[in-house]
Amino acid sequence: MREIVMDTETTGFDADKDDRIVEIGGIELLNHLPTGRTFHVYINPERPMPKDAFEVHGLGDDFLRDKPRFADIVQGFIDFIGDDARLVIHNASFDMKFLNAELRRLGRPALPWSRALDTLALAREKFPGAPASLDALCRRFGIDNSNRQLHGALLDSELLAEVYLELIGGRQPDLVLDQPARGGAVVGQQGNGGPRHPRPVPLPPRLTAAEAAAHAEFVARMGESAVWARYRG
Repeated sequence: MREIVMDTETTGFDADKDDRIVEIGGIELLNHLPTGRTFHVYINPERPMPKDAFEVHGLGDDFLRDKPRFADIVQGFIDFIGDDARLVIHNASFDMKFLNAELRRLGRPALPWSRALDTLALAREKFPGAPASLDALCRRFGIDNSNRQLHGALLDSELLAEVYLELIGGRQPDLVLDQPARGGAVVGQQGNGGPRHPRPVPLPPRLTAAEAAAHAEFVARMGESAVWARYRG
């Protein structure tokens, strides 16, 4: 299953009027494991940056002036998220509304709301009444967010990817068998990403001596054509 954990930064809160997206960040997951593929762009909003928004993310007019417009990056963004990847977003209604407003301005099809998984709603369901901001969830799960002095779409996506994996039960790569690689090859996965190794001490057999003897007697009665005869030691 392919998922894109993503975040946006904007000039404000009103996607239906003059506010625009100024940054998009995304992390690709395959079967809940990061693939290493990311998407990150700064965007010229073609309007001044309000002071309140600047204080949130630190992206000002001088910095954004020479950045591409949304029209210039839209195809790369659409190519990255693909046609059916789930979009994992914290407070998904905010980001989806802005993304669809930008797409609508260009005459592009909107992203279906059904593609979005809202980690804010997931956290509130799992921890009723508890703080559910990204910072609060990082503290709850012991995720280091010390570099998050200001909001940033790519950094927030990276933190959210870790939070998301904890919300759905914690990262347990030892349980993922034969994880497909990007090139289509099948490789083993361990917690450190390396190859599997045999157990130092094999697990003891669960078959008792009496059960083994009864099975041998049963196979003998079936004759040499029995399929079990192929597996005799």
